[in-house]
Amino acid sequence: MAHRIAVVEDEAELAALIEYNLTRGGFQTRVFPGAEGTIKELEAWRPDLIILDVMLPGQDGFEICRKLRQGTQLNNTPILFLTARSDEVDRVLGLEIGGDDYITKPFSPRELLARIKAHLRRLETGAPAKSTELVLGPFRVDTAARRVFRAGMELELTSTEYRLLEFFLSHPAHAWSREDLLREVWGEQHFVTPRTVDVHIRRLREQIEAQPEEPTYLVTVRGFGYRFEVASANNS
Repeated sequence: MAHRIAVVEDEAELAALIEYNLTRGGFQTRVFPGAEGTIKELEAWRPDLIILDVMLPGQDGFEICRKLRQGTQLNNTPILFLTARSDEVDRVLGLEIGGDDYITKPFSPRELLARIKAHLRRLETGAPAKSTELVLGPFRVDTAARRVFRAGMELELTSTEYRLLEFFLSHPAHAWSREDLLREVWGEQHFVTPRTVDVHIRRLREQIEAQPEEPTYLVTVRGFGYRFEVASANNS
């Protein structure tokens, strides 16, 4: 069955262009104009990935993203921002509130397709084959269901945050550079930057640390990258 891609875009000509290219790429595509009620419509259709504009008529894309990440049925669905807002502050904000990717207009349809396929491949191949459960200290990962629990409480993670935390829990006590993490977690998505890693680390710390500004699990290795502290996890 073809993957479902939702396109939340109010510019009719651009939406038609995106829909045409995605349909040619083998995806089942539906356009949502971004008016009030978009979130309910998205939940009813259950897309596998959402392409989201920022400047929309009802509520902006950042607000839609925030609401989707707050416990809706689509809180783990990859969100790819596609917008004319190209300032770094907007890029960082889009990632910090739960976006998995950020593309600025004008864009290449081929690059858009490549990024979509990369995110979907990550969803399909992200779970280890030999085990459906990973436990370290207070953390328990159900790899089959792609759910993470800390001290019995489920964490609300985006698809990228899940992959990042699963990787750290699978490789504790090892220092990883930003370039290492880009290769191991983002894989073929060569368009992401080391800054992207920092943004997702910050968001992940907000989920797992009691004091995100003074992390005890996901610590910074000064001048190098990051390490997951196995001792802290086992003592929790």
